[in-house]
Amino acid sequence: MAPESLLAAVDLGSNSFRLEIGRVGSHQRIERVEYLKETVRQGNGLNEHHELTDEAMQRGWDCLARFGERLAGFPADQVRAVATQTLREARNRDVFIARGSALLGFPIEVISGEEEARLIYRGVSSLLPPSQQRRLVVDIGGRSTEVIIGQHGEARQVASYPIGSVAWSTQFFGEGTLSRAHFSAAIKAAQAALTQTVSAYPATAWDCAYASSGTANAVGDILAANGYSGGMITPDSLRWLHEQLMEAGHVDRIRLAGLKEDRRAVIAGGLSILIAALGLLGINELEVAQGALRQGVLHDLLEHEPPADREAAEIAALQQDFGIDAPHALRVRKVARWAWQSLHAQQPPDALSTHALDTAASLHEIGMRISLSAYHRHGAYITEHCGAATWPVELRARITQLVLGHQGKLRKLEAAIEDQAVAWPLLALRLAVQLCHARRDPDLQGIRLHRSDSVFHLTVPEGWAKSYPQSAQLLRTEAVAWQKTPWTLQLHLH
Repeated sequence: MAPESLLAAVDLGSNSFRLEIGRVGSHQRIERVEYLKETVRQGNGLNEHHELTDEAMQRGWDCLARFGERLAGFPADQVRAVATQTLREARNRDVFIARGSALLGFPIEVISGEEEARLIYRGVSSLLPPSQQRRLVVDIGGRSTEVIIGQHGEARQVASYPIGSVAWSTQFFGEGTLSRAHFSAAIKAAQAALTQTVSAYPATAWDCAYASSGTANAVGDILAANGYSGGMITPDSLRWLHEQLMEAGHVDRIRLAGLKEDRRAVIAGGLSILIAALGLLGINELEVAQGALRQGVLHDLLEHEPPADREAAEIAALQQDFGIDAPHALRVRKVARWAWQSLHAQQPPDALSTHALDTAASLHEIGMRISLSAYHRHGAYITEHCGAATWPVELRARITQLVLGHQGKLRKLEAAIEDQAVAWPLLALRLAVQLCHARRDPDLQGIRLHRSDSVFHLTVPEGWAKSYPQSAQLLRTEAVAWQKTPWTLQLHLH
């Protein structure tokens, strides 16, 4: 990246939206130019159906319009906008993202919890001095909490849990009451939600611990203003803050130096999770870090590694880790792409479905390392939960559907398969798997695949079925599988 170039990161968090602009300085260092923050509280705008209310969407759009004015004229490859847990949960996120992206002037990407954790660690480590230490990072956001272990600038182990300061404050302190009973319930629930961290992040796996983002900074500011070391959170200092909040009795009566007004409504929920995390992880000292998600985004932009290159490396690593036959995966991918393009002779395919099909084809046998029996189900679990892959939420869901459905009966995708965005790439992948059953390049000469409304027509040349009897039989079985769906596979075998 050329010196003096401007980079911008937009963080659509559950509590606040943030815009940070950095200038590339000497030795490829990023110098902050501008930082904008608005308390949007989208996390409070999810209704009982997990949909964003009109008011919550409008608050977000108004903020993004203001950010968009500041970002006008920025090159597309120098801006990245990422959304986290609230939009991961929101069922109507597509509505918000479509208009929000237009107002911002740049696409909004809903990232996975694992990708959020990776970027958080990247941001934290970017503002820490070089060290050989293994660093534990705990980030309590509005609706999710990320726990990471890393070394140098690389995250080695990541996890994301759907609990946060906004969610916990709404659930346990919704009326503002700060009683001992409310805190006890909130802390116990946080301990239950984070219980896996006990075995996954033992004290022997890390050398020092850091806290990043909103809750950590808010607690640090309060402690510093009241005679404690604001840069270090300890169990004793948390007990003191816990007592102060209970003495206040209600969020409206909190009178604590260092507490910013925009944090008043969510401090109790964040504190409850922080108390639970320190207890479970056995942390005696938690240093408040300055870096956060947005700095991680900026440093990713600085390296200018295209997401496609990063994903290709992730897929290659997964293939190696799970013993996937990479040449066969490439073979299936090529045939699936042939089928996919054949189905779109009259209209271009959408990018998300194409991306999901390519990735699913590359990883469709990932579950075989666990068990050959029902390996597609093991594979779907891996793709859904694997932290080594940083796919956006919608892409991950689509990949998982394709891996799950690439073999066997189709009733396991009964609801989803009505959608052509699922059915068409699934057909392409299943045909590719059948045609490549012998683990060599199939003879596609003269084979035609086309679609007429909801009917897929597969036509083979004269004598093909006799030359490849097993392939023909697998195709007949495949046609039967589609009979119980809204789609039909019509074979023309000669």
